[in-house]
This record gives sequence, structure tokens and C-alpha cells, in this order.
Amino acid sequence: MNQLVGERISIATFKAQTTRHRIMGIVNTDEMQIVFSDTPGVLKPNYKLQESMLAFSESALKDADVLLYVTDVVENPEKNMDFLEKVQKMTIPVLLLINKIDSLTPDSSPKGEGSSQFKLAEIVEKWHTLLPNAEILPISAKNKFGTDLLLKRIQELLPESPAFFDKDQLTDKPARFFVSEIIREKILLYYDKEIPYSVEVVVERFKEDDRQIHINAVIYVERDSQKGIIIGHQGIALKKVSTEARKALEKFFDKHIYLEIFVKVDKDWRSSKRELDNFGYNPE
Repeated sequence: MNQLVGERISIATFKAQTTRHRIMGIVNTDEMQIVFSDTPGVLKPNYKLQESMLAFSESALKDADVLLYVTDVVENPEKNMDFLEKVQKMTIPVLLLINKIDSLTPDSSPKGEGSSQFKLAEIVEKWHTLLPNAEILPISAKNKFGTDLLLKRIQELLPESPAFFDKDQLTDKPARFFVSEIIREKILLYYDKEIPYSVEVVVERFKEDDRQIHINAVIYVERDSQKGIIIGHQGIALKKVSTEARKALEKFFDKHIYLEIFVKVDKDWRSSKRELDNFGYNPE
């Protein structure tokens, strides 16, 4: 979505389950408005937070005019068959995007399978069997390969209707949302194992003037031991996250940022409906 919108709306890391919310990115030109809706990846939920994430994904099936189903050259389709069965029943156009084709080099093909083109053809055929009504487009979002063709195809498929948003609007999310997401992105990048998935970030203060923004944010974790890991020895780990987040926020807002981050324990928040509602994980 970031490539299609032309702005960095959704955080992106190499780790699974980076996206937790449904985020809209809006493309405006003199002739059109396209509203992209980026959802969490499809998964089988193990706790209530993941149930909410899946609900965000399924909500896209109800109100989209065109569905972009994004996969890549290594994903195993069988793990998401329950969701794919719902996609199969859809009457709207479905564009299946096979991303990361730049990683298909001759050396990456399994022994005896031949060239990368042969490997890609195999992947396309497998997906065609699973989603026979989908239009399949190989792309590389990283290298912008196929994205111009994709945008053109989306324009051809979308129905005409009045604009939903103002012409100068880029997303449906407020500034505080992007602060929490950028901080969470740094946590995903700098901590291992379960820590990034046990974290929620809440912005408690966002005060902006002409020159700078004062931000107070809280990182919530589920255990005291996780709090210690987030802070690190003599606060070094938390200072690194704060510094990198501040740099990214200054680039995002184009202003000087004064950022304070605190760490608190909210026991088992990922399994608490009340806490999930408080953190904005209600898909309705």
C-alpha cells in the first residue's frame, strides 16, 4: 500500500504480524480518488488480539470493490485455506499479487527445478488452481516492479462513485496512531522472540505548536520480566528505541520532536476483551 499511495502509511518490517489494524491510504488526483485498506495478515488466532486482527482482515471482504490478495514466492497457501474459501465465493474482482519475485534467482530454485521463470510459473499455476477466478500479477513492491501496471488495473476495475474523503486527506488515522505505530515498529526491529508481540503502545500526550511536538507515550507489556527487557541494562535498550523513534517521527512530521516513553505492565492484555477495546482493537 505504501508504494501505491506514495507515502509511508503502514509500518513494515521483516517480521510476521507487523500490521495489527486496518489502515486506509488515500490516493487523490484531479480525476480520481482511490481508498486502499491495508489489513493485518491472515492467520489462525491463538489469543484474542489475533482474533481481532483476523476480524480486521475479514472486514475487507465485506465492503471492498476490488480485493488485492497479497502473497509471496515462499508462502504456503494451505495454511490459510479457511480464508481462501471465503475469497473464492466473492463476486467482486480479485487481484492475486505474488510479491517478492525479485528474490527468485536461478540459485534460489530448488535443485532440479530449473530457472526462476519456471519456479514462478509453478507458483502461478498453484494459485490459479486455488483461486481460478483471480487475476494473478507477479510484482516486487520493493523494486516497484509491476506496481504501475497494478495501479492502472485497479483504476480499470473500480466503479465510479462520489469521493469518500476530502481531496487533501491521506489516511483515516489520526496523528497519535502513527506515533504509536512508529514506536512499535522500532520495538519489532530491535527486540527478539515474543517481546514485540506482547507490546502495545499508547500515546498519552500529543501537544503540537508551530515548531515542535511534545509526546508522552507508554509501552505496555504483559510481564514484569518483559518490562525489564524493554528497558534494558541501565535503560540502554529503551533509550535506543526512543532515539530511533524520535528520528523517524521528526521525518514523518517534519518538526522537532520531544519524546518521553514509559513502560508499564498490563497483565495478559492480549487476552482481555476490555483492554483490547481500550487499545482500539474493536473491528466494528
